[in-house]
Amino acid sequence: MKDFRTFLQDHFTSFRTILLSFLSLIFIGAFLLCLPVCSASGRSTPFPDALFTATSAVCVTGLVVCDTAASWSVFGKCVLLFLIQIGGLGVMTIAVAVFVLTGQRISILQRSTMRDSISAPQIGGIVRLTGFILKVTLLIEAIGTALLSFVFIPRYGVMTGIGYALFHSVSAFCNAGFDLMGTNAPYASLTAYAANIHVNLIIISLIICGGLGFLTWQDLLQNRFRFHRLRLQTKIILTTTLCLIVFPFVILFFFEFTDVPVKERILLSLFQSVTPRTAGFNTYDYASMSENSLLMTILLMLIGGAPGSAAGGMKVTTFYVVVASAFSSMRQNNDVNCFMRRLEPSTVRNAHTLLCLYLFLLITGAYIIAAREHLPIIRTLFECASALGTVGLTTGITPGLSHLSRAILILFMYFGRVGGLTLAYASVSGIRIRTSKYPLEKISVG
Repeated sequence: MKDFRTFLQDHFTSFRTILLSFLSLIFIGAFLLCLPVCSASGRSTPFPDALFTATSAVCVTGLVVCDTAASWSVFGKCVLLFLIQIGGLGVMTIAVAVFVLTGQRISILQRSTMRDSISAPQIGGIVRLTGFILKVTLLIEAIGTALLSFVFIPRYGVMTGIGYALFHSVSAFCNAGFDLMGTNAPYASLTAYAANIHVNLIIISLIICGGLGFLTWQDLLQNRFRFHRLRLQTKIILTTTLCLIVFPFVILFFFEFTDVPVKERILLSLFQSVTPRTAGFNTYDYASMSENSLLMTILLMLIGGAPGSAAGGMKVTTFYVVVASAFSSMRQNNDVNCFMRRLEPSTVRNAHTLLCLYLFLLITGAYIIAAREHLPIIRTLFECASALGTVGLTTGITPGLSHLSRAILILFMYFGRVGGLTLAYASVSGIRIRTSKYPLEKISVG
């Protein structure tokens, strides 16, 4: 028994536990979605389609190969909602909550895994933080459901309207991008509500709330929204998020949606600047967008949301550190400074590592899919960035892709949700770190 515990401690590190928990949930969801009771037609769904959908739901992406509204029964949609909620909160968050409710003891390994899964700064107070996460999630999703009910109940009736409101509220807060609007037109997302201020503002608010991260909300509430008292990470997240909403909004407003009325133009520009921060809803057909706007959206999708949130991507903190590092280098500063604080060298190295990983995977995956499917590279870059950033936006090519291309997107969605560093740390755990150093020699760059 002791040897078995030692084996678990040596081999099942917190990072490997995170990987296996998401992988297990994906396959459980895929097998459930294969059942005839989950299908709108009453027939079994092919396993490749079920696996793709389950991966997209657990990884809160929103890319689909079959329309959500038309392909799944009420039970199937409930399964999807369940997968989205667990995937958004994180498997370990739900596990810790269950342990607390049932009165079971939470081990150090479980606390450590929970800390790593939500990027918490320390193990201490992790149980209290779990309670905070659940309360904030339920409160915001309940408010979103109540507000969306005023739109959906008059159109679909009381029960169906509440169900629609709940589904879209959870999907928006978890940054999943799954929708039930396929009853109007297949893969329509929220294009029918492009000029609806009520729906736009609610969905945008839910996306931003979910993308800021639970640690950000905890810091904001503890310090009563006083900016100067916030932690450095919170300051970086808030300022970078604001910039990544305002700048794309201005570009889209003046260069993309120039042929629509001003009111709808503002809503379209604002929504399409927020949703790439890994929500996946859209109020405009991305297949009709210019390549310039598609390229900008690809960059936004790669950046993603905040650490410790339901959002994927490199994270806004990674983007900020890379940019700050570049400016420090151009000024010939040895340290990377921001908000009168100095960043650790390991943080800067990790940021550059993540950037290289995402760019390598994006270019490689897009090239393979473009060559395999004979598609324009900008379209495959868009789809791969959407999967890597767990966004769910699409130019419409995903349903028609071959099994190989879909497999690449599945791997990208999984990578984007669990995080590149989690995969790296899980693969090198147990490897002895080299402490010796080679002789130093300088080379020229640039």
